[in-house]
Amino acid sequence: MQPKLSMQLQCPMPKLDFEVITLGHGSGGLLTNQLLESGVFNILNNEILAQKHDGAILPITGQIAFTTDSFVISPLFFPNSNIGELAIHGTLNDLAMCGAIPQYLSLSFILEEGLTMEELWEILLAIKVATEKAGIQIVTGDTKVVEKGKGDKIFINTAGIGTLHPKAQISLQRIKPNDAIIISGSIANHGIAIMSVREGLTFETTLQSDTKALHHATKILLDHFGEQIHLLKDPTRGGVAAVLNEVARDAKIGIELHQKYIPIAEQVEGACEILGLDPLYVANEGIFISIVDEKIANDYLELLKSLPEGKEAAIIGKVVEQHPKQVVLNSQIGGKRVVNMPIGEQLPRIC
Repeated sequence: MQPKLSMQLQCPMPKLDFEVITLGHGSGGLLTNQLLESGVFNILNNEILAQKHDGAILPITGQIAFTTDSFVISPLFFPNSNIGELAIHGTLNDLAMCGAIPQYLSLSFILEEGLTMEELWEILLAIKVATEKAGIQIVTGDTKVVEKGKGDKIFINTAGIGTLHPKAQISLQRIKPNDAIIISGSIANHGIAIMSVREGLTFETTLQSDTKALHHATKILLDHFGEQIHLLKDPTRGGVAAVLNEVARDAKIGIELHQKYIPIAEQVEGACEILGLDPLYVANEGIFISIVDEKIANDYLELLKSLPEGKEAAIIGKVVEQHPKQVVLNSQIGGKRVVNMPIGEQLPRIC
């Protein structure tokens, strides 16, 4: 586990009259004001948020992409990240998968009575760092408090707005046979990092969540390849298997994968074996899948591998006319198997 952000950033929590969240912090009165002023507005301050309207007035032109997401992860703090950073990255990445350039986010908390201010401070600092690295602003939000035992410390809801990239034509309808399927990095890192903490597993090196913002990479790829990028997807809950099954079903096409080309860290693969998990079904938070015209596949891969977000990128399969609505995996030992849609939640409370 990394040192606390407050230590890394030399940003200690201010001295407050309270150490834990109480129901009074959701009353809209003095305690609410102290919480917001000493925490949210102090850390996340910008000109739009400082207006303290009930909403935000935004200068946006062009086609707009809009998304919303909620985060209920357990544990709140895990190797390389915490729920705050994850909430920002998750929403930014949903916009990026639309072919959009994120600009503004909303941020809402549901806090459970008893959450410590130290925990909330660390989460707020992670949000601050994530938004600054991403080059976006949080412009509105909300805070509620629920009784102890009814909120699991903290739930976060975010919504994001971005402008569509002028060259983006991301659509299921544009997928066609022989399109290449490219993944930007190693799979299953996030889910296994969470499970290693839950189960108390130890390895020679620390397994870390792969959470990161992807919109810088997708913008560069769209700048170069535009409409030849037919689809972008981030394989979060349900992993690669769920995302590709959804694509095959909705686009009415077949997908063929090659196991030997799917990047996975050795320790992650080992942990999956110990836990009895198929890495194709494990959640990710810092990689994305591209379905692109076969003519640009190699050039696309070369550019993606040159970016920090895509160093381990690989072509893992293609779109086929055979077995429509199914994903088929060519195994390393020469056989084939159908990769079905996951029936239930392998890893609950993962994002």
